Amino acid sequence: MGTGVKRSTPRECAGPSAISAIWVKNKMPASVQITAEQLLREAKERELELVQAPPRQKISDPQELKAFQLKQRKTFEDGIRKNRTVMSNWIKYAMWEASQNEIQRSRSVFERALDVDHRNITLWLKYSEMEMKNRQVNHARNVFDRAITILPRANQFWYKYTYMEEMLGNVAGARQVFERWMEWEPEEQPWHAYINFELRYKELDRARSIYERYILFLWKKHLQNMKNWLKYARFEEKHHYIASARTIYERAVEFFGEDNVSESLLVGFAKFEEAQKEHDRARVVYKYALDHLPKEQCEEIYKQYTIHEKKYGDRSGIEDVIVSKRRFKYEEDVKANPHDYDAWFDYLRLMESDGNVEASRDVYERAIACIPPSREKRHWRRYIYLWINYALYEELEAKDAERTRQVYEACLELLPHKKFTFAKMWLLFAQFEIRQKNLTKARKILGMAIGKCPKDKLFRGYIDLEIQLREFERCRILYEKFLEFSPENCTTWMKYAELETILGDSPRARSIFELAIDQPKLDMPEVLWKAYIDFEIDQEEFERTRKLYRRLLQRTQHVKVWISFAQFELSVPAEDDSKSNVEIARGVYAEANRQLKECQEKEERLMLLESWKEMEYEHGDEESQNNVDNMMPKKVKKRKKISTEDGSDAGWEEYFDYIFPDDETAAPNLKLLSMAKMWKTAVAQDEDKDHDSAEEEEEKPGTSGMQNLDRDDSGSSTSSESSDEES
Repeated sequence: MGTGVKRSTPRECAGPSAISAIWVKNKMPASVQITAEQLLREAKERELELVQAPPRQKISDPQELKAFQLKQRKTFEDGIRKNRTVMSNWIKYAMWEASQNEIQRSRSVFERALDVDHRNITLWLKYSEMEMKNRQVNHARNVFDRAITILPRANQFWYKYTYMEEMLGNVAGARQVFERWMEWEPEEQPWHAYINFELRYKELDRARSIYERYILFLWKKHLQNMKNWLKYARFEEKHHYIASARTIYERAVEFFGEDNVSESLLVGFAKFEEAQKEHDRARVVYKYALDHLPKEQCEEIYKQYTIHEKKYGDRSGIEDVIVSKRRFKYEEDVKANPHDYDAWFDYLRLMESDGNVEASRDVYERAIACIPPSREKRHWRRYIYLWINYALYEELEAKDAERTRQVYEACLELLPHKKFTFAKMWLLFAQFEIRQKNLTKARKILGMAIGKCPKDKLFRGYIDLEIQLREFERCRILYEKFLEFSPENCTTWMKYAELETILGDSPRARSIFELAIDQPKLDMPEVLWKAYIDFEIDQEEFERTRKLYRRLLQRTQHVKVWISFAQFELSVPAEDDSKSNVEIARGVYAEANRQLKECQEKEERLMLLESWKEMEYEHGDEESQNNVDNMMPKKVKKRKKISTEDGSDAGWEEYFDYIFPDDETAAPNLKLLSMAKMWKTAVAQDEDKDHDSAEEEEEKPGTSGMQNLDRDDSGSSTSSESSDEES
């Protein structure tokens, strides 16, 4: 940035007329512009230049000295007159007078300055230092007395005053100053300074009395400063007053009470007892701390307690400490997240291993009180096991049957049965009542469960109970209720029929199977049909079995049904004595092949033929085996075009297809494929012959050129003939 002013020569700036000429006549910018940065840099460089020190003045006679002093005093007075509130000018003036050995004048300057600002701490300190340097002890005492009277809360004056008296050897005077200081009830550090002063002169009783006064002062001010109690106790311990130190620790614990006692105080107390080899006392202190302190403040307590027990305790003591430490950790976990049921389980296992029944019950009650906030069953799956463990604990560990019953009842009242339930709780409750030999109560519980919230598991559990009791009529009633509730459940039908079979009532079992297969909706019909067929086979009702197979084939043409039918015919006596089992099975296979051919199920047809082939190779003759081999399809790789949802082309996909010999549409394709294979074989044979003839001609000497020429002609003619054949 330019200044916009043209530089002028000294001649141009000779007078006012020249200046007016510059400012008025020539307003063009200068050729060389000066920036603001350049101006600042030049000013800084001039400041950094070393200025030559003024010549040293040497005073040779008293007159010159007086003249110099007069000049200096006049300078100081002028500076003070300009600004009286600047204390540095007063201090410099007074210190200069002291350097001239003008003590009275220096005092006069300090007194004048104090009249201006009597609350300036630096001014008082400089005043006292001047008196002490000039060994004016009484004057210094006078200054300190005035200072501590005017500013009693300025600790610098008290420290300087006591230090001066101690350096002078006036111990009584220093103690008197400390006593005057303590009357103002200062903060912590002055008290410790007084105690250290007494300790330097081996006045233990005086130091103890100061500690007592300080502790009383803290109690009166309600100050929770525990480290001073610790310092007092360590002071007594250091000087081997063990009983007094223990008393101080006990007084401190009593003073702060259970609500305000701190971890550091109790750890210090326990370490003190440990140092005195009072391990039982230390153990009592640690346990008191764990019982009365908040859990979040016990980390150091657990650490020190563990170290103590590892050093001086037995195995049970170490285990107690570890249990306490783990209990503290689990308390923190469940407090951070009350719905962390895994943490509750770990906590409960710990409490159960401890053997305290009441404490375990308390933790169980706290755990089951943390009900999941949502009404979704997946959120209740872990929670319900708290109730189960609680009931089992009361029954097996606490041996309290009535309380166990109350736990089950409370859990069942809590569950929202209209939305979801847990069949496990109902069954466990019923099993508990059976163990208590209260069968009627168990039946009422299961009946109530089925009435409120019927579930498959409840029905099965109730039926298993009645089967174990050999109450088969009740089982039939329950099965009927179960099938009314869930008629599509094939497993229930099969179990019901199995029960009747075991009881020896085959017609009833057959009727159950008939009712089952007539149901319009089943979850696993193939399993039900198989069970029915197996039942008839076990009863050796082969004719009924054949009819069942035919009824099943009317509903489905699945290849596994046909294969099972054929294997059944192969394994049982023939219905017609004129035919063997193999012929009947072969007829089933042939019928199945025709049916699957009509359905265009190529892969299922292939499975059928493979099973047929296996049967023929095991039981048939050579002719039947050849017949089946001729029926086997050929595996052909094909391609089909793939298109996306929007109709665009997505490329080609390869897949395998099966072509059966008896398929009319496949005959031209098979003929074309066989002709292509024959042509490929003939071409390969011609190439082998040409290669052999070329090797024989090379072995004959003298006629290689003509032979090569003939071979070229023959080769070209052969290639043309082959190309004609290809075309």
